[in-house]
Amino acid sequence: MQSISTFFKEEKDFLYRKGKELGEQTGRAKKARAVVENLLTKAGFSDENAAEIAEVSLEFVQQIRAELGTKK
Repeated sequence: MQSISTFFKEEKDFLYRKGKELGEQTGRAKKARAVVENLLTKAGFSDENAAEIAEVSLEFVQQIRAELGTKK
């Protein structure tokens, strides 16, 4: 009897690929958030500069600043 692994490959499975993509997107979002938080709190960057450096939208930076409660 042959193993199921000869017929089923994770890399070709739609749900496996979708989950992997979602995990990668979540990881990138967490990293971008951490970078923006550091730019705002530790470096004191403006919203516009932080958005440009982190390569995210200005709205994203403004949302994080509002959540952190820091001043411009």
